[in-house]
Amino acid sequence: MSFSENNLIWVDLEMTGLEPRTDKVLEIASIVTDSDLNILAEGPEIAIYQSDDVLDNMDEWCVNQHGKSGLTARCKSSKVSEQEACEITIDFLKDYVPAGTSPMCGNSICQDRRFMHIHMLTLEDFFHYRNLDVSTVKELAKRWKPELVSNYKKKGAHLALDDIRESIEELKRYRELFFKF
Repeated sequence: MSFSENNLIWVDLEMTGLEPRTDKVLEIASIVTDSDLNILAEGPEIAIYQSDDVLDNMDEWCVNQHGKSGLTARCKSSKVSEQEACEITIDFLKDYVPAGTSPMCGNSICQDRRFMHIHMLTLEDFFHYRNLDVSTVKELAKRWKPELVSNYKKKGAHLALDDIRESIEELKRYRELFFKF
């Protein structure tokens, strides 16, 4: 175990939709890396129980994607609440990173933070207020050097742990292409 305020917390949520006030969290996963993006530990990948009523009100994209990935079935059989998932995740993270030091890292991470602010506030508070959002670099690369990133395709499994791994690899690629210190 490598406890450091320089470690980075990567997190991803899968949700029933895009509106934090009405939609719910289905899954959370986290990974801790060092500052060079080497994975130190993978946190628990937690499917969160949601009622049939909640799951039946997902939009068509979510029904298809989460049904195909098996996430909907995992949520139906889960015994873990959003609050319990929050506590389990914090218990994992506090062994690697002091509270309040790591930015929230991931792809389109602002959306995850919006959901955490409503559904998992204790977890959101564990992060520094800053974000390390890979999608920002992606948007800049598409505009400034599209030829270097046009052939990079993610698998897009929309399972939280897989998405985090892809985000870390994507940032490593951008580091090689654009950030030569």
